[in-house]
Amino acid sequence: MSGIDFLLLVPFAAIVALGYAGYLVKRILRLEEGTDKMKEIALAVRIGAKAYLKKQNSIVAIFFVIVFLILLLLVLRGFLVIFVPFAFLSGGFLSGLAGFIGMTVATNSSSRTTNAARQSLSFGLQVAFSSGAVMGFVVVGFGLLHLSFWYYLLNWYYSVYPLPEGMEKMAAITFTLLCSGMGASFVALFARVGGGIFTKAADVGADLVGKVEAGIPEDDPRNPAVIADNVGDNVGDVAGMGADLYESYIGSIVATSALGVAAGLGVRGVGLPMILAAAGAFAAIIGTFFVRCGQQVKQSFLLAALRRGVFISSVLVAVASYFIIRLILGEGHLGVYFSVLLGLGAGIIIGYSTEFFTSSHFKPTRAIAESALSGPATVIIGGIAVGMFSTVIPVLVIGIVVLASFFLSGGVSNFSSGLYGVGIAAVGMLSTLGITLATDAYGPVADNAGGNAEMSGLGPEVRKRTDALDSLGNTTAATGKGFAIGSAALTALALIAAYHQQLILMGANPDLSLLNPNVLVGLFIGAMLPFLFSSMTIQAVGRAAGSIIVEVRRQFTEIVGLMEGKVKPDYARCVGIATSAAQKEMIMPSLTAIIAPIAVGILIGVEAVVGLLAGATVSGFALAIMMANSGGAWDNAKKYIEEGNLEGKGSFAHRAAVVGDTVGDPFKDTSGPSLNILIKLMSMVSIVFASFILTYSLF
Repeated sequence: MSGIDFLLLVPFAAIVALGYAGYLVKRILRLEEGTDKMKEIALAVRIGAKAYLKKQNSIVAIFFVIVFLILLLLVLRGFLVIFVPFAFLSGGFLSGLAGFIGMTVATNSSSRTTNAARQSLSFGLQVAFSSGAVMGFVVVGFGLLHLSFWYYLLNWYYSVYPLPEGMEKMAAITFTLLCSGMGASFVALFARVGGGIFTKAADVGADLVGKVEAGIPEDDPRNPAVIADNVGDNVGDVAGMGADLYESYIGSIVATSALGVAAGLGVRGVGLPMILAAAGAFAAIIGTFFVRCGQQVKQSFLLAALRRGVFISSVLVAVASYFIIRLILGEGHLGVYFSVLLGLGAGIIIGYSTEFFTSSHFKPTRAIAESALSGPATVIIGGIAVGMFSTVIPVLVIGIVVLASFFLSGGVSNFSSGLYGVGIAAVGMLSTLGITLATDAYGPVADNAGGNAEMSGLGPEVRKRTDALDSLGNTTAATGKGFAIGSAALTALALIAAYHQQLILMGANPDLSLLNPNVLVGLFIGAMLPFLFSSMTIQAVGRAAGSIIVEVRRQFTEIVGLMEGKVKPDYARCVGIATSAAQKEMIMPSLTAIIAPIAVGILIGVEAVVGLLAGATVSGFALAIMMANSGGAWDNAKKYIEEGNLEGKGSFAHRAAVVGDTVGDPFKDTSGPSLNILIKLMSMVSIVFASFILTYSLF
């Protein structure tokens, strides 16, 4: 059977994934939301989240129109083919739509999760996980549908009409697909940065004034920032994460397809990444049916239930990939199969490494908690040290995967084939995204469910169950970030290779030797950019959080009867402050990713752009791992104390740990995750503007 026959699996898998997501939505919405108070709280969060996204999308739309017009101008000047601006629009639209659908379902699922937890722990897990699965399968479905549409349209068009000058058909198709990824990356960066600023500003404001200054519990309804905090979980960790992994998903596929053309594999090399992703979609659906648990309120039982689903999905992909690769590429290319296994294995190892450094069940996080006995300074020192040390395993794992994939795929005899193997490893890591994203997007739903239980005044048994779900959500969110960062590193490497191949197709012969000063300067600039970007986003969170802190203090002081629980705080005011601050602060960091590669290319040359992309990938990967794990460890150290250890809530150690947690908030939920998109978006921009840069470069 030919690769073209197998390609029909891609749109079919897209329809099945979207159909399964629709089935889950219908099943969730049939459930009861609970008491009137639970419904009221859920509605407030839902309204705030939709208002935020509406505001964000209105700003993103302005930039989208500007970039679209620029791309049209480049088409008219002969730098791009006519399809590129429209592929850019479709990629961005579906990225944003995937995040919007996931967030809408999440905000409709939190109170239903709380209500399900009133009946049993297992029921609560199923509802929250089903909500996360909607996000996962919407991303997978839209991604495969988008790629199928453009592949079949372009394949037909270039069979009837002339090809772009100097390009063969598969190269022309993959170039347009790569350009569509820029739209997805563009939306993802705005969603991640804006959502991250919103959620962490609200979280920091709620914690510092509520827990530390006022001494009231987390999610206490008297806290004016509590609704904004819950809204932030959805706009940052659901909508932002969904848009982030959508662009990673299609980015890894299209970059690998482009490398397949360079490796001389033709339609087989182009189609294989899409077909492997389609097989992963089916495997992920099967894996969701194995996520079940008993009634024990222990994180280990809940975590085992989620891992069982992910593990089964990975095994199914591993088995199916052997037959797919053998049928499509033939027995002479079975080395590529090991790249799939390496990608799957890397995702699992990075996940376990992240859990070790961030879970309160292990020594690193407990050591941070114990350091809180001597004050916040030692908490900060310990958390930063843990984050730095935690980069070792992921970096070594990615290094091993790159080398092994390259050589096993024939890199010694055919350099392009080796790079194709590296791309396939990225596709393998992301192939089970439907279920791995489900375990991540589950976290904010469980977090909101716990907040709903607290604000609704439900019994201690319900709160105990939602706390168990929330605690698991912290672990899955941390491992999800590690998975996202690891996949971003492999995807970025594949995109850099695709950019290099694109330069060669355009007639350039770049000197990428480290002795080339242009490459060295590009490396230095690229290594600096993640630090500049992180500085801007962390300062943005600090400024926005400062505004919320002032507002929360004002309400505690001026609203008579608020602390006694006699009157409600002005929740909308904090939501409005966080929304305005996020929209204002997200613009400059996002523009940096777009302007930097074009400016470097024009001023220093295309070799410098390759150096810039390599430097940003290396430093961005390590910095993202460090910040995500430091933040996760600080968060769980605080929760470890809140569980009754080291004198428990309200103690000196607890207040010190809360300070550490607030420092870690922008690390793990704003800057760290946004770096994934930064390094990929710069590669996408470089590919799209490659011809323009070659023409107008000063070198």
